[in-house]
Amino acid sequence: MGDAVPVSTLERKLTDAATADAIDAARSALLEEVDASDVGDHRGHQIDGLRVVTHLFDCTRRGYRGWQWAVTLTRASRQRKVTVVEVVLLPGSDAIVAPAWVPYRDRLLPGDMSPGDLLPVSDDDARLVPTYSFGDDPLDADDQAQVRQVAKDLGLGRVRVLSREGRDAAAERWYDGAAGPDAPIAKSAPHHCYSCGFLVRLAGPLSELFGVCANGDANDDGRVVAHQHGCGAHSEIRLSKRQQPQPPAPPVIDTISLDDLETF
Repeated sequence: MGDAVPVSTLERKLTDAATADAIDAARSALLEEVDASDVGDHRGHQIDGLRVVTHLFDCTRRGYRGWQWAVTLTRASRQRKVTVVEVVLLPGSDAIVAPAWVPYRDRLLPGDMSPGDLLPVSDDDARLVPTYSFGDDPLDADDQAQVRQVAKDLGLGRVRVLSREGRDAAAERWYDGAAGPDAPIAKSAPHHCYSCGFLVRLAGPLSELFGVCANGDANDDGRVVAHQHGCGAHSEIRLSKRQQPQPPAPPVIDTISLDDLETF
């Protein structure tokens, strides 16, 4: 038998000797549910309430290292016989368990979507705000429907636009990404994108930091780039004489004819 789990003063008051000592009853109830080969030593008990005790047994089943069988017993007032409440398998502190569940929406990465996939945006997404809004108070479902109708009537074209949070998140993602100033290709570039003739300016608040590359020879053609980004396809790059390709040697013209060969 393993060492008993330490109990607090409150647990001592709740401890019921009949349920705490009913180790054999707990093991018998456990063996009715699982094979004996899957049950190890008794590892103590824990007090769950008045006359409610859970006995813990090692799980020796393959693949469940660190897990414990938990058999919860209780006893009615003035009754000596204990009753089995439940038998479950629980992970211990050293158990191998599955990683925390991450919702599918949070696991998606850029490039994961395939043709036909749909990725709806929730109405309360912090990255978006209504094009025509009723103030700063959160909108309920009826107000959101009214926003859509007003936007349609006014011909605004878009029901929602980027919020400040949405712009900041996009700017941080772009600036820290492969088209930002810390990309390896940018660190080795002789000039930055802000002085490149192929940079197409954006409109709005993001125009202060970003543009779109329009150089068909560049890696970032058609993509948003930071003004401090750069590459070797900058419009003003000029090669030094040492970097320029060497012209081919002048051709050698063979002037020997068949008659000349016969004289040899």
